Amino acid sequence: MITRDTRWQLFRFALVGLGSNAVLYLLYLLLTGLGLGHKTAMTLLYILGVLQTFVFNRHWTFRHQGKMPKALRRYLASYGFGYCFNLGMLLIMVDRLGLSHQIVQGILILITAGLLFLLQKYWVFPDPTELSLAQSPR
Repeated sequence: MITRDTRWQLFRFALVGLGSNAVLYLLYLLLTGLGLGHKTAMTLLYILGVLQTFVFNRHWTFRHQGKMPKALRRYLASYGFGYCFNLGMLLIMVDRLGLSHQIVQGILILITAGLLFLLQKYWVFPDPTELSLAQSPR
């Protein structure tokens, strides 16, 4: 059963993701409209997006009180994993199996977001009280 706290974390995680991506998309349009190449703009904004969502997710979504450098390393690793997972699934589902990239990517956005939420909740920004409860014998 999903706890009330986890539901609120998921809600805040979704708000951070939607808000961040809306702002970053507008910045992408601005930068490319000013003549910056689309790959350069995407790369710069991807880095900015990962860093800004780290701040919001750490402080607001998960209210993490642990060590920031360790959490940042894990956050970057989780996004690296998410990228590789997404790319690997596209290679399999689109390039090998010939499925529609639009449909596959649409589904992968949801799956990858779910994986990133779980990684952040239980590995990047773990709640020490939940960890102690999970490790205690029943």
